[in-house]
Amino acid sequence: MSSTNIDITAPPQSGAGIYKRLAGYSLKHWRYLLIALSGLVINALTQPMFAAYLQPLLDGTFMEKDPEIIRWAPFALLFIFLVRGVSGFLSGYFMSWVGRKVVTELREQIFSRLIHLPIGYYDRNNSGQVITKLIYHVEQVASAATGGLTVLVQDLAAIIGLLGLMMYYSWELTCIVLLTGPLIALIIRYVSKRFRRFSHQIQESTGEVTQISSEVIQATREVRIFGATDFEKNRFAEVNERNRVSFMKRILTERLSMPLVHFIVAVALSIIIYVATQGDLLERFSPGTFMSFMAAMMLLFDPVKRLTSISATLQAGIAAGESIFAVIDADVEKDEGSHTSPRAKGDMSFKHVSFTYDRSEPVLQDINFTVKAGEKIALVGKSGSGKTTLVNLLPRFYDYKGGDITLDGVSLNDYKLSNLRQQFAYVGQNITLFNDTVRNNIAYGVLRGISEEKINDAAKAAYAMEFIEQMPQGLDTIIGENGTMLSGGQKQRLAIARAILADTPILILDEATSALDTQSERYIQAALDELLKGRTTFMIAHRLSTIEKADKILVMSDGKIVESGTHQSLLDANGIYSNLQQLQSDD
Repeated sequence: MSSTNIDITAPPQSGAGIYKRLAGYSLKHWRYLLIALSGLVINALTQPMFAAYLQPLLDGTFMEKDPEIIRWAPFALLFIFLVRGVSGFLSGYFMSWVGRKVVTELREQIFSRLIHLPIGYYDRNNSGQVITKLIYHVEQVASAATGGLTVLVQDLAAIIGLLGLMMYYSWELTCIVLLTGPLIALIIRYVSKRFRRFSHQIQESTGEVTQISSEVIQATREVRIFGATDFEKNRFAEVNERNRVSFMKRILTERLSMPLVHFIVAVALSIIIYVATQGDLLERFSPGTFMSFMAAMMLLFDPVKRLTSISATLQAGIAAGESIFAVIDADVEKDEGSHTSPRAKGDMSFKHVSFTYDRSEPVLQDINFTVKAGEKIALVGKSGSGKTTLVNLLPRFYDYKGGDITLDGVSLNDYKLSNLRQQFAYVGQNITLFNDTVRNNIAYGVLRGISEEKINDAAKAAYAMEFIEQMPQGLDTIIGENGTMLSGGQKQRLAIARAILADTPILILDEATSALDTQSERYIQAALDELLKGRTTFMIAHRLSTIEKADKILVMSDGKIVESGTHQSLLDANGIYSNLQQLQSDD
């Protein structure tokens, strides 16, 4: 049988391959991207335009008093900054538009993949990791795909334009500038590496500060009653100091690096001034020409700085891209069946079924039993005996590794997955509710649109209407994240109402009345007895009093069925079930 394993050991893609794939998301919107890139180039070229503008401005107005130049000089300045403003808007807006499109499409792809990944994926990855991929990593990818492209295009265009202007004025002085460039780039590269290292340390220590604070706040009773206040204060002080030291190292690097860069620039300026005032160069340079050259040189340093630090952005984006592509490329649940049934009868058969989680000991071994439509099957046994795993095979949350399970004579693997799951309703110990109305939590998924009358009937049958009617908006009351406004018993009754409304031929009940008080349990047990008529039901129970009326009780131990029979026949056999019954009676 098929396995739900996801190949997480596949060889990683190269950085260039990942970035090429990321760029593909941007290139899909090439029209908007072209507008943005055109704006970037035009915006970048306004820098050498401004530097060149200084030469006629100074020479023609202040030196030569040329009336023509004096007349158009203000308008030329306005034109340069108008072009800069329009191109900056176009590039910024459309590059952001492409970036947000990339974020939206990637998140939709990841989310779509997540809801189709096998349950085994969630067994191996905690929810925090998954959400980080969906939210934070996607933002990093968008930054690399568009932000990195912005820096490359705009700053390269600016550097080329500025160097071209400087070479036009004086190739000798430009060579002096080019000699200082690598030295400044090395310093910035070194500083960037230290920034990244200290930033990682700050992130880690900040995470530890947050973690310890959260733990102590949530466990304040345990901290106090077990006398751990001094221990927690010392633990917090240690990570808090580590956070401070990391911040100060980064600040020290920043405060030392900038004066050093400025001093190197000053050295270059001093050399240029000295050289420019000697011999032929002095005669070649007018005040305007010299100021234009100096302005171009000063404008050059910012784009060089950004280009030397772009590696961090690109590497972060590539790392994030590798992470999210691992999700996007992961194998979804196997769904190769084509058989569908409007409503199954509910006959089921287990034939030598076995199951093993990834690289672990067998959880189920050689499971054999049959269920006739409408029968009530109870599963009992100690924790870890395989009861929950067995019922998880029914809607194919996991695919069994050996043997076969049939529904109405058809292998579960031959059913279309969505159709198979429409045959089941489930109520478990850990109830999942949504931050929505009571109505939408009962009529969830394919049940949306069912009439109010049927929703009311289901709520009444689950004895939920008594507390629903006391809510401010009744069925339209928002119940909060995972039903925070409800008690455990109320949550369970809503889940039972949802199962009643689904009206499926097969029910899975995993301790469905465990969170209820004695009176509520009595009412709901009566409702369940009515609900279960004519429906095939699998019940996992720890309290044996709830399964005495089951048609067949399967006692499980170490992944095997060790006893099978009715309540009375198992008591008469005086085996494991009888011992469990005796233990609970003694309680």
